[in-house]
Amino acid sequence: MTDAVAFPQDRTCPYRPAPGYRPLAEQRPLSRITLYDGREAWAVTGYALTRLLLADPRISSDHTNPAWPVANAAAAAAREFGADQKKVISLLTALVGVDDPEHRVRRELAEACFTPGLVDALRPKIREVADRHLDAMVSRGAPADLVQAFASPVALVALYETLGIPREDQEYFKQKTQQLFGPQARAIHEELVTYLAELIGKRPQQPGESLLGALVTLVAERGTPADAVPAEILQMLLIMLVSGHHTTSSSIAIGASALLHHPERLAGLRADPSLVPAAVDELTRLVSVTDGVQRVAAEDIEVAGTTIAKGDGVFFVLSLINRDPEHYARPEDLDWDRPAPDDHVGYGFGPHRCVGVDLARAIMEIAFRTLLERLPGLRLAVAADEIPVQPGESFQGLVELPVAW
Repeated sequence: MTDAVAFPQDRTCPYRPAPGYRPLAEQRPLSRITLYDGREAWAVTGYALTRLLLADPRISSDHTNPAWPVANAAAAAAREFGADQKKVISLLTALVGVDDPEHRVRRELAEACFTPGLVDALRPKIREVADRHLDAMVSRGAPADLVQAFASPVALVALYETLGIPREDQEYFKQKTQQLFGPQARAIHEELVTYLAELIGKRPQQPGESLLGALVTLVAERGTPADAVPAEILQMLLIMLVSGHHTTSSSIAIGASALLHHPERLAGLRADPSLVPAAVDELTRLVSVTDGVQRVAAEDIEVAGTTIAKGDGVFFVLSLINRDPEHYARPEDLDWDRPAPDDHVGYGFGPHRCVGVDLARAIMEIAFRTLLERLPGLRLAVAADEIPVQPGESFQGLVELPVAW
């Protein structure tokens, strides 16, 4: 084994692994890492081992486990929050932070809403959101920050529109959800519950017009008492908003950066827009914005010639997993013609694979199509090495992406 590598580390290129992860890549598929507080954990970096472990019930997603690994001081500080804030956190991790059978029950509700038919029906709404924000960006003139002017608001507003939050209420909803971690967490939670109850009451949601409508119908079919419906729906909405917005907006921003760094691949997409769905998956693989998926071993696990002991933290380093040369030919290349473009683990794998993957793909496809069609001269407004990357942690993003057209 190599010496334990510090984890997480900052990227220097938006869409490439942190340079300090090279020893982890060389040590595939399993290595020791050192977290911010000196605790050691495991880094999984091999594709085959990732699929094996993420499907193993002994690899736990239970955030309440005292042995749950934390990657940074901010995450550790959350453990000292008051009761109200902890309640909100428990709501936001009610799907991703529990194991079966509790997880399975909640996931079935979410999966039943994200049908391909509903997502396809929502595409015109998403396109309208993308066009509206691009209109505003263009009207203000170049250069522009593609993160703040397009990627972030398109991902967020597209979620609001597809969830069924009226446009006139979206700014209110945004402000309130941003306060859910603050000292007024309980009051904000209760206010949002009341808001959703009133929304459902004054504007009946049809199953085919929004995800909120689909959730309302499903909860009602399960016989949930009427006064319990808003709380259950709020829980699912918050999970989708918190987990979906940042990952999707960062994927759009860093994906656009990768395209602008590869003008020949960008030209290929402009010449053949039918390649956009495959390009979205390929960009998701290469970008790997959620770069340190966390788990804890619930039992001893004998694997890869060693033992992951009960209580050991396990991090799945997606930027390395999605570049495993034993699985991918030319893993550093952007290739729209890979034989199975959707076999990456950018959305996870196993029971906890992203439940909103079809919606995320739809938002990204529409965002990239809009940019390709309407801004044929899109280019970086600064030198590539001047693009500021957010400090690493285990979630990747851009501070800004200056562009011109």
